[in-house]
Amino acid sequence: MTTRRLTVAQALVEFLSRQYTERDGRRQRLIGACWGIFGHGNVAGVGQALLESGPERMPYFQGRNEQAMVHAAVGYARQSGRLSAHAVTTSIGPGATNLVTGAALATVNRLPVLLLPGDVFATRPADPVLQQLEVPYAGDVSVNDCLRPVSKYFDRIVRPESLIPAALQAMRVLADPVDTGAVTLALPQDVQAEAFDWPEEFFAERVWHIRRPAPDADALAEAARLVRSAARPLIVAGGGVHHSEAEDALKALADATGIPVASTQAGKGSLRHDHPADVGGIGHTGTAVADDLARTADLVIGAGTRWTDFTTASNTLFATPGVRFVNLNIAAFDAHKMAGLSLVADARAGLDALTAALDGHRVDPEYVREYTEGKQRWEEAVDRAYAAPDAGARPSQTQVLGALDAVVGDEDVVINAAGSLPGDLHKLWRARSPRQYHLEYGYSCMGYEIPGAIGVRLAAPDRPVWALVGDGTYLMMPTEIVTAVQEGIGINVVLVQNHGYASIGGLSELTGGERFGTAYRFRAADSTYTGDPLPVDLAANAASLGMDVIRAQTVGELREALATARASKRPTCVYVETETADTLSGAPGAQAWWDVPVAETATRPAAVKAREEYERHVAGRRRHL
Repeated sequence: MTTRRLTVAQALVEFLSRQYTERDGRRQRLIGACWGIFGHGNVAGVGQALLESGPERMPYFQGRNEQAMVHAAVGYARQSGRLSAHAVTTSIGPGATNLVTGAALATVNRLPVLLLPGDVFATRPADPVLQQLEVPYAGDVSVNDCLRPVSKYFDRIVRPESLIPAALQAMRVLADPVDTGAVTLALPQDVQAEAFDWPEEFFAERVWHIRRPAPDADALAEAARLVRSAARPLIVAGGGVHHSEAEDALKALADATGIPVASTQAGKGSLRHDHPADVGGIGHTGTAVADDLARTADLVIGAGTRWTDFTTASNTLFATPGVRFVNLNIAAFDAHKMAGLSLVADARAGLDALTAALDGHRVDPEYVREYTEGKQRWEEAVDRAYAAPDAGARPSQTQVLGALDAVVGDEDVVINAAGSLPGDLHKLWRARSPRQYHLEYGYSCMGYEIPGAIGVRLAAPDRPVWALVGDGTYLMMPTEIVTAVQEGIGINVVLVQNHGYASIGGLSELTGGERFGTAYRFRAADSTYTGDPLPVDLAANAASLGMDVIRAQTVGELREALATARASKRPTCVYVETETADTLSGAPGAQAWWDVPVAETATRPAAVKAREEYERHVAGRRRHL
């Protein structure tokens, strides 16, 4: 047997450089690059290996925050259709634990990322070492064990030869459309630098085939029977449609049958906004037409959705007695939800098969007329929210979106994750192409947008990329602006200053919290944060990190600034101040409920009233059994 003597870290980098995925005859690298911040736990191991391998074998990106590096990797993976991923290496201790939030985000959203945190010495020559957490009851536990519950696969490489099965398992999970998410290989710092005679077969090129399983014939026949017998069917498109590149298959089904299509946050853009059957977002942040259809649907076809509470309006939305569900999902775990008929299959394969099984079937023309008119009414509401009659006035948040809507083309990507913007975008944004609408709403993690935009731009360097960021999110994680500047990654950041946590402020008001602790203001005489807005200058901060910054004070200036940013090749920030956090954004209100429990006992009138409203809504909640 031919062998090659390398360190564990060198062998790992060499192995990763030779892994590929293939779907529909297209091949790409499984691990496209490695992000890293170096410390004593990885500088002499993985760091040295990356240096020795060179950028052609494994490109390297220097990050500023470990969590942000994972976000960038996740953005890259999503834009790549889960066919290519990035690795992230860190030192031990705080560098490793900073990965946890990003890992949870990746796993919740079913997006692949490879985590390579340094770990304490396997040989324990000194105990403890710098940054080691001592656990009196277990000598084999380190802080990296925090990554176990948020990883789809976890292993600690305590001997060189154990890397071989662990690395192969890691690739299997990363490439598996059912099991993918964060994968963690914890690397003790002494083992990283230890040499071993590796079999050459370990470094052979491997191609991981991404399967497209077809639905079971009996389940498909039953699904077709349910659709044919339904008077008011509704399709709910989730993120699985995008992951499978099933948008054309969904369009073919909608064209053939006339069944309306609503979308989750992850599924928005599955149909182009102006397709006759597209009725927009569904659930708590959905459109009026989609939610009205959901309330009266007798059959709901979930395509690639995991049925979160925002989609189901906390199980109050699908109100028709006897409503049935058909769940087309590659994961059996998701396909069984809502007591639905499980159609376990790849989204594209399943949609193609369902279209064929429904040949000749079409919904009643009166149903089409109903949702067409509802769609038109909602489009008029969008127009009103976007409209800015006075170009010299300060814009509302929805007018910011309207100005951006007028600038972007089909190729642009719009990224957001948290705050009040996700709700406005889900209701109002007119998605022009499958990859344009990029909302991280599985974990809804503040701080995702800027690093996520970097990852998207790395995956699609020719597409304009917009990170929509509120002031609260910006203050969480602006650090990767430096990375964008350093690497010349021309992302655009739209920084909306509304002086606080606007989304949670509104939720606080609705639930009897009276916006407590949600505004960015000085303390008032009563010790609440109700004084003047804080005099922070976030635009100056972005400029200090190296971005080109354009300040826009009016609607007219905003339109010009967005056009300038889109034409720029440099990282550019458009800074705009909208209304304060205690003012509504200008979007239509929620069209469906969301369950946020309200205090059952309280003395303040706002909480007492909110509890009464809560009990009224919760009475409509049901379990679909």
